[in-house]
Formats: sequence, structure tokens, C-alpha cells
Amino acid sequence: MAREILPVADRKQVRAYARRLTLRYPRQLTIALALHGLAAVAGLAVPWQLGGLVEDVQYGIEVNVAVVTAAIAGFLLLQGALMRFAVLASAKLGEKVLAELREEFVDRVLGLPLSTVERAGAGDLITRTSRDVDSLSRTVRKAVPETLIALVTFLITVGAMLLVSPLLMLPMLLAGPVIGVSTRWYLKRARDGYLRENAAYADMTEGLAETVEGARAVEALGLQARRRSRTDGDISRSFAAERYTLGLRTVWFPAVELGYVIPVVATLLVGGLFYTNGWVALSQVATATLYAQQLIDPLDRFLSWIDELQVGGASMARLLGVANVPDDRAAGSSRPSGELLEASDVRYAYREGRDVLHGVSLTVRPGERLAMVGPSGAGKSTLGRLLAGIHGPRTGSVSVGGVPLVDLPLDELRGHVALVTQEHHVFKGSLRDNLLIARPEASDAAVRQALEAVDALDWVLALPAGLETEVGSGGLAVSPAQAQQLALARLVLADPHTLVLDEATSLIDPRAARHLERSLAAVLDGRTVIAIAHRLYTAHDADRVAVVEDGRISELGSHDDLVAEGGSYAALWTSWHGAPTTTRS
Repeated sequence: MAREILPVADRKQVRAYARRLTLRYPRQLTIALALHGLAAVAGLAVPWQLGGLVEDVQYGIEVNVAVVTAAIAGFLLLQGALMRFAVLASAKLGEKVLAELREEFVDRVLGLPLSTVERAGAGDLITRTSRDVDSLSRTVRKAVPETLIALVTFLITVGAMLLVSPLLMLPMLLAGPVIGVSTRWYLKRARDGYLRENAAYADMTEGLAETVEGARAVEALGLQARRRSRTDGDISRSFAAERYTLGLRTVWFPAVELGYVIPVVATLLVGGLFYTNGWVALSQVATATLYAQQLIDPLDRFLSWIDELQVGGASMARLLGVANVPDDRAAGSSRPSGELLEASDVRYAYREGRDVLHGVSLTVRPGERLAMVGPSGAGKSTLGRLLAGIHGPRTGSVSVGGVPLVDLPLDELRGHVALVTQEHHVFKGSLRDNLLIARPEASDAAVRQALEAVDALDWVLALPAGLETEVGSGGLAVSPAQAQQLALARLVLADPHTLVLDEATSLIDPRAARHLERSLAAVLDGRTVIAIAHRLYTAHDADRVAVVEDGRISELGSHDDLVAEGGSYAALWTSWHGAPTTTRS
């Protein structure tokens, strides 16, 4: 299946979202900025006092050193106190905004069309939900407030310099071209560079995940060299992408560092020239030079965090891009009349022009147990996903109760048809929480019945904390077989009318799996079950068997009838069971 990278938001979307995010809490933002502004004003008092001290000394005015020292210390303490409360207000606001941003992103990811998730693969989604969220967290927590603080401090300090002497502002303008040109050059290239860096990292994550998940297949088929070559290539592309952004920084940082030095030196030299000509007082030169020195900190902070803003902006573009994924279905107004599941002349392709299903037609009666068997790659899982409404057919239709599955809202669709594959996930939390995902309002009795139906109640109750046992990351590690049982228990709790089981018991011991499937059959009596299986006893126990070969249903009938016909299914049964014929007991 071809992997598709999820879309990325454009600059306009990112700017609009950042603006909405920044202004979402105007009161808290105003308080934070006001506190930082007051702290900046308190910081301006010390250079002003020192300038006055220079003037007093120049004209021989007696200076009370203790009073001056106490005043300077008082303003420094006031600035420190204001900074404490300002940083606290900024941190609270940042955490609140970040929490909402994360929740919005989770909602977007959970709202992705299932077919898109299937095609995108793990690498891109993992990178967006981990690396990109982490980068954006750092930006929201630090870069955004630090940039706002630096901007406020810079503007207030410039205002103070204008009050001291507009003439002494002229040397400051010399830094403008150096900083402006270099920053413009950097910003023009940085966003795309960081997007390439994140995309390369996603490719590397995808490749490593595929290799780890398919380690046995890699070893069995002798693909080690090919996978190493793939990994080396991914690492090389990631290295090249990171080297490019590093190259941008090695040009930009020295340029802006030069821009910091110019204002201080120029103010001192030009100020001295102005003083000798009688245009400004010595106290003004001293105060303006100190303010020019003081401007270095907010300017340095602002420009340093611009780089982090580019990283965060690239991550935000990737996170917001999830919302740009078009829906693969539009819910209609019709509702199913009954639970008859029908596929009519269905064709499907993962890649354009390469159909993997060729005109498949199948009717599954309510309450029927249908097994789908056939060689690997024949299209069984693809047909199962179409029957579960994961994908919509390229041509033809798949309907339940006369309504196409793709016309049903997802919540309603899952009440009719649900899919369980051999890929399962145990979420961080208690065992109870893991099961209640399927039906949050379920009672303890219903949870226990679901566990008993999948033969999991005994080992769950044997745990020290029972249903309250913490599992998932940092908790109790459950085996793959136990994870499958939990997934099946969720399915029992969800209680859809039609179940599509794609090798849902493949990780469980064959004897235990047979017992489990019979237990499930008793619990799910009256439900429609479509089981995709390699273990042919599943087909033996089914009402009908569909043999899928080369994207078509080549045989359809009961186990006994298909064995008697002596076709593909009979050959499969003979090779698997070792006997030419058998009847169900």
C-alpha cells in the first residue's frame, strides 16, 4: 500500500490560527504583558539614575551614595518582583493555551477518515503526535511569551531613549540594515527547511517502525541488507535536512551578533561627538549608552527565539494540516432498514489503475457466520475493510439495510459494523478504562461478562489490582495474546450487529483460540460475523465460506459443499487438515 504524507497547513492558516490562539484569553494576555511592561519600566530607572549621577559628578554636586545605592537596589528588587509575577502569569497562560491546542489536535486526529489513517501509516502520525507536539509545546511555553516579553521591553527601552535624546537614537539605526537583511534572508528559507527536516524525520520513523514490526519477516526473507540500506538512506536525508537548517543558523547568528555590538559602540562614539559640539549633555550620552547596552538583552532574546518560532511554526503547520484532510464520505439522511450487508460489483485500488478487488459481489444475511479464506495477498483484508466501511469502493457499493456504508455517520456506522484486526493497542490507564473505551457507561457486570466471553476474566481477576491494574506505558506489560483478548472484549461491549474479524485471534494459541471463538460465538449469537482466517477450523464452523483468490470470490458455499466440490477450498482443507473430507460435528 502506498504511504501518503498528510497535508501541511500554509502560512496564512498558521498565522490566522496563531493570532486566534494568542487572543483567545485577552484578559490574561493583557495582565501578563502589563506586568512585563512594568518590570521593563522598573529596569529603566537604574540607567536614568546613573546618568543623573554622572551629571552631578560633572558639575560637582554633592552625591549621597547611600541614597543612590538604596534607590538602585529598590528598583532592582521591584523589577525582580514584577518579573516573578509576570513570568508566572505568562506560564499559566501558556499552559492553558497549550492544553487546548493539544486537545484540538487530538480531536483532529481522531476525526481523520479511517482510510486516510490506513494510507498514511505510522511514521507521519507518530512524528506529528510526538516530535511536532513536543516542538510546539516548547514554542508555546517559552518562545511565544519570551518573544512578547522581548518586544515589550524593546519598545519601552526605545521610548526611554527617545525621551533622553532623539539625536542619540540615530546611531541605533545603523544596526537596522545588518539585522533586518540577515533576518529576512533567514526567515525566507527557515520554514521550508524545518518542514523538510520534520518530513525526513517522519520517513525515518516510518522505516524503523516497519523494520521492527516486520523483524521476523525481514530475517526470514533475508531482507536485512535492504532494510539497512533503507535506514541509511533515511538517516542521510534527515542529516542533510538538519545540516541545511544548521547552515542557515551559522550565517544568521553571527550577523545578528554583529548587530548587537554596533548600537553600543556607535552611541558612545557619536554621543561623544555630539557632546563635544554641545548638542547633548554628558548625562544623556551616559544614559543612552546604558540603554543601548540594555537593548541587547531583549533584542537577543527576540532574535534567538525567532529560530524557535520557525521550528514551532513548522510543527504547527504539520499539526494544523491534519484538519485539511478531506472527508472520504458525506453522511446522508437515509437510515438502514435491517442489517442485510451487501457488496455489489465492488472494485477497489490502493493505487490508481491497479485494482486489488475485481467486481466482487457478496450478500451476508443477518445473523450469518461467514468465513473468508484464501492465499495471502488475495484481497481478503481489503474486502473486510470495505465490508466494515473503512474504505469506500472505487466502483460499486457496499450497503447495510439498503444504505451505502459511506453514507452513514461514523458513530452510527460503528453501531452496525465493527472491525477487529490482529493489530491491537493497550492504552495507558487501568484495564477497566481500556475496556470502557468501547462503552463508557458499561457496568462492572457487563465488563466482567465481556472478559468472560473472551476467556480473559480469570487472568484479569488474578492480577493484584484486578480491573484497576495499570497497563500500557509504564504499567503492567500484557502479552500480545492478552492484548487481543482485551480488543475482543471491547468488541463484545460495543455490541455492533455485524463484526468483521481480521485474524483477530492469530496471536493466541490455536487450541485456546478455538475455544475462544466458540465462546464468542455463544455470546454473539444472532450477530453477523465475518471472519477472515488462515486457521481453517474457523471456516469449518462457519455457515458459509467465501474463497477469495486474485481479488475475486472464486467459491462460495458451506464447508461440506465446498469440500465435496473438490476445488480450491478442498485443496486448502486437505493440505491443512490432512484429510480429503470431513463433516462438522
